Amino acid sequence: MKQDLQKILAFLSFAERLKFELRHSWLSNGRQESVAEHVWRTSLMAVLLYPYLEQSLDMAKTLKMIIIHDIVEAEAGDVPVFEAETPEAKKKKQEKEKCAIENIKTMLNSSSGDEIYELWFEFEEKRTLEAKFAQALDKLEAQIQHNEADIKTWLPPEKLRIFFKLDNYCVFHSSLIQFKELIQEQTFNKLRAAQMDIEQLKQEALHIDKPRK
Repeated sequence: MKQDLQKILAFLSFAERLKFELRHSWLSNGRQESVAEHVWRTSLMAVLLYPYLEQSLDMAKTLKMIIIHDIVEAEAGDVPVFEAETPEAKKKKQEKEKCAIENIKTMLNSSSGDEIYELWFEFEEKRTLEAKFAQALDKLEAQIQHNEADIKTWLPPEKLRIFFKLDNYCVFHSSLIQFKELIQEQTFNKLRAAQMDIEQLKQEALHIDKPRK
């Protein structure tokens, strides 16, 4: 047991990197957000939104998935989603993250390592209800954080993602669709307050990312 606990302690020191690995998201006080902070609020969202789901799911499994889904970034680093949309960039990101999760599994070399490994791939493949819920919350939390940040921190792609990028993540639950719509309205109000043309931005987004039917 002592050897296992030593491995866990070493892994926790490795995971501490998520406290200083920064995302391209800014807080309402002007400080840049860490990966760990994003993971914490995504977990809180799961607890608060779970009662409103129409289908039952394994909440413990969902929370585990949310907690570990960004663990690879302790090694691979955080890559903003809009920087990994080309096939080449996406492939490079996936390769780095798969290498990281393999190393994490080896680092722990235990049933806990196996579980983290399996849950990470389940989240990425988005086949189960738990994975779909976790991924939806991951994307929604990121948009909430953008809404709370100074709009001067937004890059051009971030002004377009709100129109269609969240839709397919939320389509499987009416409560998530409604929650997404509330977040979208927050975003639209922020854009309007910055004197931006919502319809023009929507047309730009439509040209880049036509919604699926």
